Amino acid sequence: MTTADFATYIAGLPKILAGAAMLLRDERGRVLLVEPNYREGWALPGGTIESDQGETPRQAARRETLEEIGLDVTPGALLAVDWAQGPDRPPIAAYLYDGGVHPEETFETITLQTEELDSWRLTPAPDLDSYLHPALARRVRAALRVLTEGRGPAELENGFPT
Repeated sequence: MTTADFATYIAGLPKILAGAAMLLRDERGRVLLVEPNYREGWALPGGTIESDQGETPRQAARRETLEEIGLDVTPGALLAVDWAQGPDRPPIAAYLYDGGVHPEETFETITLQTEELDSWRLTPAPDLDSYLHPALARRVRAALRVLTEGRGPAELENGFPT
């Protein structure tokens, strides 16, 4: 196979999206959620992996967290990988990293990226379903279990364990 043939082959392969996010918590165990202004519902700090620029999932989680909320947090352990498919979009491989436990004063320094976010909140784990899309809520709960049980990362499909 020539280099040109290989390039043509690669160009014809199916495409998927990839995203990375961070799970940040306060000392009371509440989860940091952000409210995007470009779609319904709440999310975690994170976003698209810029793989065309050589970015890794871990680098994307850190970059997106810094861009969205102004906190430069080094990602901890990979907590979950979720293959999320929907009827109206291509599949996405979603990486979720431990963003650690932080004192409340840390959250008071959040600076929102107003082009994308309207607000943020610290949410008790039992209330996640009230704010997050069901698949994302399952992903976050799976990540919290990994932190509690010390086993992981969780391998998920639409938030459900495989």
